[in-house]
Amino acid sequence: MFVRSARDQKVKVHFYREAFRILHEAQIPFLVAGAFAFTHYTGIRRSTKDLDIFLLKTDSLWALEEFTKAGYRTELKYSHWLGKVYHPNEKDFIDVIFSSGNGLCVVDHKFFENAVAGKVFNTPVQFSSPEDMIWQKAFVMERERYDGADVAHLLQAQGQILDWNHLLRRFQDHWRVLLAHLILFGYIYPGDRRTIPDWVYRNLYDRLEQETHQPPSEEAVCQGTFLSRSQFRVDIEAWGYRDPRLAFTMTLNEAAQWAAAAGEEDKARV
Repeated sequence: MFVRSARDQKVKVHFYREAFRILHEAQIPFLVAGAFAFTHYTGIRRSTKDLDIFLLKTDSLWALEEFTKAGYRTELKYSHWLGKVYHPNEKDFIDVIFSSGNGLCVVDHKFFENAVAGKVFNTPVQFSSPEDMIWQKAFVMERERYDGADVAHLLQAQGQILDWNHLLRRFQDHWRVLLAHLILFGYIYPGDRRTIPDWVYRNLYDRLEQETHQPPSEEAVCQGTFLSRSQFRVDIEAWGYRDPRLAFTMTLNEAAQWAAAAGEEDKARV
């Protein structure tokens, strides 16, 4: 964790407020996610160098253009999910997010339909819903970053009022990932297990029971790439497993660029 001076904090606040103004004046719909939304839902505060904003993919390039016109350096960092806007000090930046790193959790109109009103630095904004935050965070299981604790904290704080039907629909065929987090939640908070409705467990256990009696897939596929961009590369590159991301979430070049970035980040931490 880093400590910011009062001056640095003022610079960041002005930068974020200016970003909100630019987007509002351009009439670009956006949602705030990341640390600010997490604090809104859980009360847990974190120091952060960035602001996460969610936009529709069709609006993301438009937003980057508007920031460029306003004098900020921008880039489409990863073409399948992320753009960036940099403050001139190069310490603060804004993530312009229109999907997830694994390509599964595309920002769609449902994000905006389920948004929650709030404030960031006394500026009215719309937050990404806790359901959509859980959906996106549930798949982040890298060596250098694991969002399982965030999922547990969101469930602990919001579980009794979540739209569970919406959450189940979000996970679709990836319901096992949700079930894994719910099982861990009961381990982490043994006294709060009733936070998760019984019918949600029954729904997922029924799916598990049905799938257990079905014949396994005849195709060698590794869905671990949806959970980690780097830790299952050996399965794809050496062991002959198919990477399911290439079927519908990203191109071969995008997958290679995303995996290579993990290696660069590992070197930077050494």
